[in-house]
Amino acid sequence: MAPSPGRSRPRRKAALTVLFWLFILPFAIWAVIRLGGWERGPVVQLFAFTPYVAAAAWLPAILALVTRRWTVAAAAVVVAIMLASAVLPRALPSRDKGPQQGVRITVMTSNMLFGKADAAAMVKLISDHDVAVLAVQEFTSEGKEALAEAGLGSLMPYSSLADKPGAEGSGLYSRYPITSPGSTRNGGGFMQAYGTVQVPEAGPVIVESAHPLAPYARSVLGQWREDLLAEPRANDSATPRILLGDFNATLDHAPLRELIASGYRDAADTAGKGLIGTWGPYDGNPIPPVTIDHVLVDERIGVREVSVHNVPRSDHRAVIAALTVPAAS
Repeated sequence: MAPSPGRSRPRRKAALTVLFWLFILPFAIWAVIRLGGWERGPVVQLFAFTPYVAAAAWLPAILALVTRRWTVAAAAVVVAIMLASAVLPRALPSRDKGPQQGVRITVMTSNMLFGKADAAAMVKLISDHDVAVLAVQEFTSEGKEALAEAGLGSLMPYSSLADKPGAEGSGLYSRYPITSPGSTRNGGGFMQAYGTVQVPEAGPVIVESAHPLAPYARSVLGQWREDLLAEPRANDSATPRILLGDFNATLDHAPLRELIASGYRDAADTAGKGLIGTWGPYDGNPIPPVTIDHVLVDERIGVREVSVHNVPRSDHRAVIAALTVPAAS
């Protein structure tokens, strides 16, 4: 005997409610892992896309509300709010942008993609935005020559360079004198150029071009985490520091948040520009952009403005940050 319509309706309703709970479950698991900082294994790469997941988390909440499944809707809204609390503040300017009194200086970071980035476009960005300090990653001898031919030397005559083949190289250019220049190779094999920039009318500022290993495979996740945690910590009793570059991590990765918690502020996050993607790829692939290039500044340094710019022939976008460094005492 076939079930009567009166009996099948509650069954369909119950089955649909179960489907709603199953729809919510992945978002709930994602929210718990993100807020706990527990991303491990293959989810490390996926967590770069947390902002997109946070936006999608509202879909089951809306559907549950429309279908009047109030308990399911309440749970879905809670999950969506949990994810939003981790992501949304990046799109809102912070009330605490740090000191605004001092000497103004603009810095820029750009990954040159094996030195192939359009050097003329980079120099134009530097000129147009009055950039005083440039950090570059994936910096090769060819990239160094291209920047020189594009006229970078007339804008930034001082440097600390560690150009290498492939993706290993790093460089630091400055309008102002650099003392104690040097470079170090991190555990992942990438160079990190550094130096103390002597800004006129300001105290010295240590600047370093950061490039931790990318979490491209499960086998390198331990080294990726070690590289991030080995980056120089902020120290309010030492010289103010700017750490900028391709961190191969977003603010949804716990090791980067731990580094920032040592006494840095993320300039883009502070300026309300923290959700602008800096790495595509931009070659037609459907992968959405993620924010892995950062300018981290000592909390004694103020953030005024941040902008993100395309650089032809690079898969990264340049990040430009207008800052205020402490005046000389």
